[in-house]
Amino acid sequence: MSSDTQTNQTWGGRFTESTDAFVAAFTASVGFDRRMYQQDINGSIAHARMLQRIGVLSPEDCAAIVGGLEQIRAEIERGEFEWSVALEDVHMNIEARLTERIGDAGKRLHTGRSRNDQVATDIRLYLRDAIDAILVELKRLQGGLADLALREADTIMPGFTHLQVAQPVTLGHHLLAWFEMLKRDYERLVDCRKRVNIMPLGAAALAGTSYPLDRHYSARLLDFAAPCANSLDAVSDRDFAIEFTAAAAILMTHLSRMSEELVLWSSAQFDFIDLPDRFCTGSSIMPQKKNPDVPELVRGKVGRVNGHLVALLTLMKSQPLAYNKDNQEDKEPLFDTVDTVQGCLRAFADMIPALRPKRDTMLQATRRGFATATDLADYLVRKGVAFRDAHEIVGKAVRLGIETGRDLAEMALAELQAFSPLIQDDVFAVLSLEGSVAARNVLGGTAPVRVREAAALAQIWVTEGS
Repeated sequence: MSSDTQTNQTWGGRFTESTDAFVAAFTASVGFDRRMYQQDINGSIAHARMLQRIGVLSPEDCAAIVGGLEQIRAEIERGEFEWSVALEDVHMNIEARLTERIGDAGKRLHTGRSRNDQVATDIRLYLRDAIDAILVELKRLQGGLADLALREADTIMPGFTHLQVAQPVTLGHHLLAWFEMLKRDYERLVDCRKRVNIMPLGAAALAGTSYPLDRHYSARLLDFAAPCANSLDAVSDRDFAIEFTAAAAILMTHLSRMSEELVLWSSAQFDFIDLPDRFCTGSSIMPQKKNPDVPELVRGKVGRVNGHLVALLTLMKSQPLAYNKDNQEDKEPLFDTVDTVQGCLRAFADMIPALRPKRDTMLQATRRGFATATDLADYLVRKGVAFRDAHEIVGKAVRLGIETGRDLAEMALAELQAFSPLIQDDVFAVLSLEGSVAARNVLGGTAPVRVREAAALAQIWVTEGS
């Protein structure tokens, strides 16, 4: 990148001295906003075509501008473009190069627009593309979860509350809970995209322009749903970036919760799953270690995205209308949020299908902790016992189990009948883990038949769209 510090000639006419070298570097954004070059070029091409349509540009000038911009795009993609800090940002770098290439026609491109509406348009175009890419990765992860849930529909594992064994569930059922979390994230991002997809171009600096711009035509060229309705709001609004980052923070929170469970499940104490080696690392000193680095790192990155959300909210909280230089600070948090979410989703979408559940270990873990105690209480209720009384009876039976080191299913019928004479031989079908999960045969329940049904619907949702 060029470090030249001469005055930016796109606005320097009012100034009598060059910008201080430190100030030029301090205020420049080209180091990070040049990632929007595709969106900037596309926006400029649309603006030029609209200017020709309304008679402000000649067909020859428009053709020169469009051709010059396409050549600049190719230069950037080949790595031959020289970015200048003195030109501040991606917009002025591209415009200056355009004028250098095609002469005066390049100077006419900026007619009827300002950097204020230009940057607002570019950010929306960039974020729209980013959301589309994130949705693809999100669907890929959901597809992996749905497929794994179908395969593990009968795999019994402990269900927890307070991280204590509560009731038996199936691994497939647990995975589909993750699926539902991500489905809400998908829907939030789709909804957010609607508010991103409004075009600021034509709002100019803040008040609109005296040129008879056809903003609806520009919007159609750029696939925006509509132009922004108010010029002041168009250039100063960053709600869409805040909303996206909020949705991203919720998504990252879900990935973090999933990560926490993967870390627990892969520990020697749980030993529920095996993570493939390619998603783990070892220790420099302890040869036995296999560290779940991918889920741990994803769990850590949620703090990064939460921080970006707070940064954007704080950035906007005291800004008067319309555009302020403060808004240059919107891009780095937004860009990093996009990069972080895309990276985490890619890692999870690759990792989830490769998980290897340890079914026998999960089954044995479910046998500990009196997971079928609620089933025994429900059994007594069906025999006519009030639920609160049944709760007390089962609590006493559990206490005996704790004292003798046995699960309810391991007790003799006579021992159970000492707590209630209503208990008969059929109770052992209820106390079996398989019987417990099969009994939850309701919509949204953990019965394998319901899990297979829900997983199949999830697969359809992934393949056919939301």
